Amino acid sequence: MRRLLNTLYVTTEGAWIRKDGANIVVEVEGTERGRLPIHMLESLVCLGRMMVSPQLLGYCAEQGVCVSFLSPNGRFLARMEGPVSGNVLLRREQYRRSDESSRCAALVRNLLTGKEHNQRAVIGRALRDHGMNLAPEARAALEQVRKGLRRIIIRLREEASLEVLRGLEGDAARAYFGVYGHLVRVDLGEHAFNGRNRRPPRDPVNALLSFLYTLLTHDCRSALETVGLDPAVGFLHRDRPGRPSLALDLVEELRPVVADRLALTLLNRKQLTRRDFIVLDNGAVLLEEGARKTLLSAYQERKREMVQHLFFEEQAPLGLFPLLQAQLLARHLRGDLDAYPPCLWR
Repeated sequence: MRRLLNTLYVTTEGAWIRKDGANIVVEVEGTERGRLPIHMLESLVCLGRMMVSPQLLGYCAEQGVCVSFLSPNGRFLARMEGPVSGNVLLRREQYRRSDESSRCAALVRNLLTGKEHNQRAVIGRALRDHGMNLAPEARAALEQVRKGLRRIIIRLREEASLEVLRGLEGDAARAYFGVYGHLVRVDLGEHAFNGRNRRPPRDPVNALLSFLYTLLTHDCRSALETVGLDPAVGFLHRDRPGRPSLALDLVEELRPVVADRLALTLLNRKQLTRRDFIVLDNGAVLLEEGARKTLLSAYQERKREMVQHLFFEEQAPLGLFPLLQAQLLARHLRGDLDAYPPCLWR
Protein backbone atom coordinates (compact mmCIF):
# COMPACT_ATOMS: atom_id res chain seq x y z
CA MET A 1 0.00 0.00 0.00
CA ARG A 2 1.30 3.42 -0.88
CA ARG A 3 -0.31 6.81 -0.47
CA LEU A 4 0.88 9.63 -2.71
CA LEU A 5 -0.64 13.01 -1.94
CA ASN A 6 -4.41 12.73 -2.19
CA THR A 7 -4.52 9.42 -4.05
CA LEU A 8 -4.27 6.08 -2.25
CA TYR A 9 -2.56 3.34 -4.30
CA VAL A 10 -3.06 -0.22 -3.06
CA THR A 11 -0.64 -2.67 -4.69
CA THR A 12 -0.58 -5.64 -2.29
CA GLU A 13 -2.04 -8.77 -3.87
CA GLY A 14 -4.94 -10.27 -1.92
CA ALA A 15 -5.69 -7.08 0.03
CA TRP A 16 -9.19 -6.54 1.45
CA ILE A 17 -10.28 -2.89 1.42
CA ARG A 18 -13.26 -1.99 3.56
CA LYS A 19 -15.08 0.88 5.28
CA ASP A 20 -14.87 1.51 9.00
CA GLY A 21 -16.80 4.60 9.98
CA ALA A 22 -15.38 7.43 7.88
CA ASN A 23 -12.14 5.56 7.22
CA ILE A 24 -10.75 3.33 4.49
CA VAL A 25 -9.09 0.26 6.00
CA VAL A 26 -6.66 -2.01 4.12
CA GLU A 27 -6.22 -5.54 5.45
CA VAL A 28 -3.83 -8.25 4.26
CA GLU A 29 -4.36 -11.80 5.53
CA GLY A 30 -6.57 -10.52 8.33
CA THR A 31 -4.04 -7.95 9.55
CA GLU A 32 -4.74 -4.26 9.26
CA ARG A 33 -2.02 -2.63 7.15
CA GLY A 34 -3.38 0.87 6.81
CA ARG A 35 -6.20 3.22 7.77
CA LEU A 36 -6.96 6.61 6.25
CA PRO A 37 -9.82 9.11 6.64
CA ILE A 38 -11.72 9.20 3.39
CA HIS A 39 -11.98 13.00 3.40
CA MET A 40 -8.22 13.14 2.73
CA LEU A 41 -8.58 11.27 -0.57
CA GLU A 42 -9.44 12.25 -4.09
CA SER A 43 -9.19 8.72 -5.50
CA LEU A 44 -8.41 5.11 -4.69
CA VAL A 45 -6.40 3.05 -7.19
CA CYS A 46 -6.28 -0.74 -6.87
CA LEU A 47 -3.46 -2.45 -8.81
CA GLY A 48 -3.76 -6.22 -8.93
CA ARG A 49 -6.05 -8.83 -7.43
CA MET A 50 -7.82 -7.44 -4.39
CA MET A 51 -11.34 -6.96 -3.08
CA VAL A 52 -13.26 -3.82 -2.13
CA SER A 53 -16.36 -4.06 0.06
CA PRO A 54 -19.71 -2.90 -1.41
CA GLN A 55 -20.15 -0.60 1.58
CA LEU A 56 -16.88 1.17 0.79
CA LEU A 57 -17.76 1.48 -2.91
CA GLY A 58 -21.05 3.11 -2.02
CA TYR A 59 -19.45 5.45 0.49
CA CYS A 60 -16.75 6.48 -2.02
CA ALA A 61 -19.47 7.26 -4.57
CA GLU A 62 -21.27 9.45 -2.02
CA GLN A 63 -18.06 11.28 -1.08
CA GLY A 64 -16.92 11.83 -4.67
CA VAL A 65 -13.89 9.54 -4.38
CA CYS A 66 -13.09 7.79 -7.66
CA VAL A 67 -12.19 4.09 -7.38
CA SER A 68 -10.11 2.65 -10.26
CA PHE A 69 -9.14 -0.96 -10.89
CA LEU A 70 -6.02 -1.92 -12.82
CA SER A 71 -4.62 -5.36 -13.66
CA PRO A 72 -1.33 -6.49 -12.04
CA ASN A 73 0.39 -5.35 -15.26
CA GLY A 74 -1.16 -1.90 -15.05
CA ARG A 75 -3.88 -2.36 -17.67
CA PHE A 76 -6.96 -0.26 -17.02
CA LEU A 77 -9.98 -2.42 -16.14
CA ALA A 78 -12.70 -0.22 -14.70
CA ARG A 79 -13.46 2.99 -12.85
CA MET A 80 -16.30 3.67 -10.45
CA GLU A 81 -17.56 7.17 -9.75
CA GLY A 82 -20.54 8.75 -8.10
CA PRO A 83 -23.18 10.85 -9.89
CA VAL A 84 -21.07 14.04 -9.84
CA SER A 85 -17.85 13.82 -11.84
CA GLY A 86 -15.36 16.37 -13.12
CA ASN A 87 -14.20 14.09 -15.91
CA VAL A 88 -16.45 15.65 -18.55
CA LEU A 89 -15.18 19.13 -17.72
CA LEU A 90 -11.62 17.85 -17.59
CA ARG A 91 -11.90 16.26 -21.03
CA ARG A 92 -13.53 19.35 -22.50
CA GLU A 93 -10.58 21.40 -21.25
CA GLN A 94 -8.25 18.79 -22.74
CA TYR A 95 -9.97 19.13 -26.13
CA ARG A 96 -9.87 22.93 -25.98
CA ARG A 97 -6.21 22.94 -25.06
CA SER A 98 -5.29 20.57 -27.90
CA ASP A 99 -6.93 22.97 -30.39
CA GLU A 100 -5.05 26.04 -29.11
CA SER A 101 -1.53 26.00 -30.53
CA SER A 102 -0.05 28.54 -28.11
CA ARG A 103 -1.31 26.84 -24.93
CA CYS A 104 -0.59 23.43 -26.40
CA ALA A 105 3.01 24.44 -27.14
CA ALA A 106 3.63 25.35 -23.49
CA LEU A 107 2.64 21.86 -22.40
CA VAL A 108 4.59 20.16 -25.20
CA ARG A 109 7.67 22.18 -24.27
CA ASN A 110 7.66 20.67 -20.77
CA LEU A 111 6.99 17.15 -22.06
CA LEU A 112 9.96 17.37 -24.39
CA THR A 113 12.17 18.93 -21.73
CA GLY A 114 11.54 15.83 -19.62
CA LYS A 115 12.27 13.53 -22.55
CA GLU A 116 15.55 15.17 -23.58
CA HIS A 117 16.69 15.46 -19.95
CA ASN A 118 16.09 11.74 -19.45
CA GLN A 119 17.85 10.82 -22.69
CA ARG A 120 20.86 12.82 -21.49
CA ALA A 121 20.66 10.95 -18.19
CA VAL A 122 20.76 7.57 -19.97
CA ILE A 123 23.90 8.60 -21.86
CA GLY A 124 25.43 10.16 -18.77
CA ARG A 125 24.83 7.04 -16.68
CA ALA A 126 26.49 4.87 -19.33
CA LEU A 127 29.50 7.18 -19.55
CA ARG A 128 29.93 7.16 -15.76
CA ASP A 129 29.59 3.39 -15.46
CA HIS A 130 31.37 2.17 -18.57
CA GLY A 131 33.03 5.17 -20.21
CA MET A 132 36.55 3.86 -19.65
CA ASN A 133 35.70 0.64 -21.51
CA LEU A 134 34.36 2.42 -24.59
CA ALA A 135 36.39 3.11 -27.69
CA PRO A 136 37.61 6.73 -27.81
CA GLU A 137 35.47 7.52 -30.86
CA ALA A 138 32.37 6.05 -29.21
CA ARG A 139 32.97 8.02 -26.02
CA ALA A 140 33.49 11.21 -28.02
CA ALA A 141 30.26 10.64 -29.99
CA LEU A 142 28.28 10.09 -26.80
CA GLU A 143 29.70 13.23 -25.21
CA GLN A 144 28.88 15.24 -28.30
CA VAL A 145 25.25 14.07 -28.37
CA ARG A 146 24.91 14.66 -24.64
CA LYS A 147 26.01 18.26 -25.11
CA GLY A 148 23.75 18.58 -28.16
CA LEU A 149 20.73 17.45 -26.16
CA ARG A 150 21.56 20.09 -23.58
CA ARG A 151 21.50 22.76 -26.30
CA ILE A 152 18.14 21.44 -27.54
CA ILE A 153 16.71 21.69 -24.01
CA ILE A 154 17.75 25.34 -23.90
CA ARG A 155 16.08 25.96 -27.26
CA LEU A 156 12.91 24.25 -26.07
CA ARG A 157 12.57 26.78 -23.27
CA GLU A 158 12.61 29.66 -25.74
CA GLU A 159 10.43 28.19 -28.50
CA ALA A 160 6.70 28.96 -28.79
CA SER A 161 5.93 27.28 -32.14
CA LEU A 162 4.40 23.83 -31.91
CA GLU A 163 5.81 22.81 -35.29
CA VAL A 164 9.31 23.92 -34.35
CA LEU A 165 9.06 21.99 -31.10
CA ARG A 166 8.14 18.86 -33.03
CA GLY A 167 11.09 19.46 -35.31
CA LEU A 168 13.46 19.80 -32.36
CA GLU A 169 12.09 16.55 -30.95
CA GLY A 170 12.84 14.81 -34.23
CA ASP A 171 16.38 16.19 -34.30
CA ALA A 172 16.99 15.03 -30.73
CA ALA A 173 15.63 11.55 -31.45
CA ARG A 174 17.89 11.10 -34.48
CA ALA A 175 20.95 12.20 -32.51
CA TYR A 176 20.09 10.01 -29.50
CA PHE A 177 19.42 6.84 -31.47
CA GLY A 178 22.40 7.59 -33.66
CA VAL A 179 24.68 6.82 -30.68
CA TYR A 180 22.43 4.43 -28.71
CA GLY A 181 24.24 1.48 -30.29
CA HIS A 182 27.44 2.51 -28.48
CA LEU A 183 25.68 1.76 -25.19
CA VAL A 184 25.18 -1.89 -26.20
CA ARG A 185 28.32 -3.64 -24.94
CA VAL A 186 27.71 -7.08 -26.49
CA ASP A 187 28.43 -8.25 -30.02
CA LEU A 188 25.23 -8.70 -32.04
CA GLY A 189 27.10 -9.49 -35.24
CA GLU A 190 25.28 -8.63 -38.44
CA HIS A 191 22.23 -7.55 -36.39
CA ALA A 192 23.96 -4.69 -34.60
CA PHE A 193 21.91 -1.57 -33.84
CA ASN A 194 22.34 1.09 -36.52
CA GLY A 195 19.45 3.39 -35.70
CA ARG A 196 15.79 3.19 -34.79
CA ASN A 197 13.58 1.13 -37.09
CA ARG A 198 10.17 -0.53 -36.64
CA ARG A 199 7.22 -2.08 -38.43
CA PRO A 200 8.98 -4.45 -38.46
CA PRO A 201 12.07 -4.08 -36.24
CA ARG A 202 15.13 -5.41 -38.07
CA ASP A 203 17.56 -6.10 -35.23
CA PRO A 204 17.38 -7.39 -31.64
CA VAL A 205 17.74 -3.93 -30.03
CA ASN A 206 14.85 -2.50 -32.03
CA ALA A 207 12.76 -5.60 -31.30
CA LEU A 208 13.34 -5.06 -27.58
CA LEU A 209 12.61 -1.35 -27.74
CA SER A 210 9.39 -1.83 -29.73
CA PHE A 211 8.13 -4.47 -27.29
CA LEU A 212 8.94 -2.33 -24.25
CA TYR A 213 7.41 0.79 -25.78
CA THR A 214 4.21 -1.17 -26.37
CA LEU A 215 4.09 -2.24 -22.71
CA LEU A 216 4.75 1.30 -21.54
CA THR A 217 2.08 2.71 -23.86
CA HIS A 218 -0.49 0.37 -22.31
CA ASP A 219 0.54 1.54 -18.84
CA CYS A 220 0.29 5.20 -19.83
CA ARG A 221 -3.10 4.68 -21.46
CA SER A 222 -4.39 3.01 -18.29
CA ALA A 223 -3.04 5.85 -16.18
CA LEU A 224 -4.76 8.50 -18.31
CA GLU A 225 -8.09 6.66 -18.21
CA THR A 226 -7.71 6.27 -14.46
CA VAL A 227 -7.55 10.03 -13.91
CA GLY A 228 -10.33 10.71 -16.44
CA LEU A 229 -8.36 11.98 -19.46
CA ASP A 230 -9.00 10.90 -23.05
CA PRO A 231 -5.92 8.94 -24.20
CA ALA A 232 -6.78 9.54 -27.88
CA VAL A 233 -6.38 13.34 -27.88
CA GLY A 234 -2.78 14.44 -27.49
CA PHE A 235 -0.69 17.57 -27.68
CA LEU A 236 2.65 16.48 -29.18
CA HIS A 237 1.27 13.66 -31.33
CA ARG A 238 -1.38 14.61 -33.85
CA ASP A 239 -4.83 13.04 -33.68
CA ARG A 240 -5.20 9.94 -35.79
CA PRO A 241 -8.00 7.33 -35.76
CA GLY A 242 -7.10 4.41 -33.53
CA ARG A 243 -3.96 6.02 -32.10
CA PRO A 244 -3.70 6.84 -28.35
CA SER A 245 -1.99 10.17 -28.98
CA LEU A 246 -2.00 11.43 -25.38
CA ALA A 247 -0.66 8.09 -24.13
CA LEU A 248 2.16 8.41 -26.67
CA ASP A 249 2.82 11.93 -25.36
CA LEU A 250 3.21 10.57 -21.85
CA VAL A 251 5.43 7.74 -23.07
CA GLU A 252 7.97 10.18 -24.52
CA GLU A 253 9.35 11.41 -21.20
CA LEU A 254 9.17 8.00 -19.49
CA ARG A 255 10.64 5.66 -22.08
CA PRO A 256 14.32 6.60 -21.61
CA VAL A 257 14.02 5.71 -17.92
CA VAL A 258 11.71 2.70 -18.14
CA ALA A 259 12.38 1.11 -21.54
CA ASP A 260 15.72 2.26 -22.94
CA ARG A 261 17.64 1.49 -19.75
CA LEU A 262 15.94 -1.90 -19.36
CA ALA A 263 16.78 -2.93 -22.93
CA LEU A 264 20.44 -2.11 -22.30
CA THR A 265 20.42 -4.04 -19.01
CA LEU A 266 18.93 -7.18 -20.57
CA LEU A 267 21.47 -7.22 -23.39
CA ASN A 268 24.57 -6.10 -21.51
CA ARG A 269 23.98 -8.57 -18.68
CA LYS A 270 23.33 -11.27 -21.29
CA GLN A 271 19.91 -12.06 -19.91
CA LEU A 272 18.94 -12.01 -23.57
CA THR A 273 21.32 -13.03 -26.36
CA ARG A 274 21.19 -13.42 -30.13
CA ARG A 275 19.71 -16.90 -29.66
CA ASP A 276 16.60 -15.36 -28.08
CA PHE A 277 15.55 -13.67 -31.32
CA ILE A 278 13.98 -15.02 -34.50
CA VAL A 279 14.76 -13.58 -37.92
CA LEU A 280 11.88 -13.95 -40.39
CA ASP A 281 12.19 -14.20 -44.16
CA ASN A 282 11.21 -10.55 -44.58
CA GLY A 283 14.02 -9.43 -42.27
CA ALA A 284 11.83 -8.82 -39.23
CA VAL A 285 13.40 -9.72 -35.87
CA LEU A 286 11.09 -11.00 -33.13
CA LEU A 287 11.50 -12.26 -29.58
CA GLU A 288 11.11 -15.97 -28.96
CA GLU A 289 8.47 -17.11 -26.47
CA GLY A 290 10.97 -17.76 -23.67
CA ALA A 291 12.59 -14.39 -24.28
CA ARG A 292 9.22 -12.65 -24.02
CA LYS A 293 8.71 -14.23 -20.60
CA THR A 294 12.16 -13.05 -19.52
CA LEU A 295 11.39 -9.55 -20.76
CA LEU A 296 8.00 -9.37 -19.04
CA SER A 297 9.51 -10.56 -15.76
CA ALA A 298 12.30 -7.98 -16.00
CA TYR A 299 9.78 -5.26 -16.87
CA GLN A 300 7.75 -6.00 -13.76
CA GLU A 301 10.90 -5.98 -11.64
CA ARG A 302 11.88 -2.64 -13.14
CA LYS A 303 8.48 -1.19 -12.28
CA ARG A 304 8.95 -2.20 -8.65
CA GLU A 305 12.18 -0.23 -8.28
CA MET A 306 11.91 2.75 -5.96
CA VAL A 307 12.86 6.02 -7.66
CA GLN A 308 12.86 9.59 -6.35
CA HIS A 309 10.12 11.70 -7.91
CA LEU A 310 11.51 15.21 -7.92
CA PHE A 311 8.18 17.04 -7.93
CA PHE A 312 6.61 15.03 -5.10
CA GLU A 313 9.99 14.87 -3.31
CA GLU A 314 9.54 11.27 -2.25
CA GLN A 315 10.34 7.73 -3.36
CA ALA A 316 7.78 5.86 -5.44
CA PRO A 317 7.79 2.62 -7.47
CA LEU A 318 8.72 3.37 -11.05
CA GLY A 319 5.56 1.57 -12.17
CA LEU A 320 3.49 4.32 -10.54
CA PHE A 321 5.17 7.11 -12.48
CA PRO A 322 2.66 6.99 -15.39
CA LEU A 323 -0.16 7.44 -12.86
CA LEU A 324 1.67 10.24 -11.09
CA GLN A 325 2.40 12.08 -14.34
CA ALA A 326 -1.18 11.59 -15.56
CA GLN A 327 -2.43 13.03 -12.29
CA LEU A 328 -0.13 16.04 -12.63
CA LEU A 329 -1.35 16.56 -16.20
CA ALA A 330 -4.98 16.46 -15.04
CA ARG A 331 -4.24 18.97 -12.29
CA HIS A 332 -2.58 21.29 -14.76
CA LEU A 333 -5.55 21.11 -17.14
CA ARG A 334 -7.92 21.83 -14.25
CA GLY A 335 -5.88 24.92 -13.38
CA ASP A 336 -4.51 23.62 -10.08
CA LEU A 337 -0.93 23.80 -11.41
CA ASP A 338 0.40 26.67 -13.50
CA ALA A 339 2.52 24.32 -15.63
CA TYR A 340 2.89 20.60 -16.22
CA PRO A 341 5.86 19.25 -14.18
CA PRO A 342 7.79 16.78 -16.37
CA CYS A 343 9.30 13.57 -15.03
CA LEU A 344 13.03 14.21 -14.54
CA TRP A 345 15.37 11.30 -13.81
CA ARG A 346 18.72 11.61 -12.12
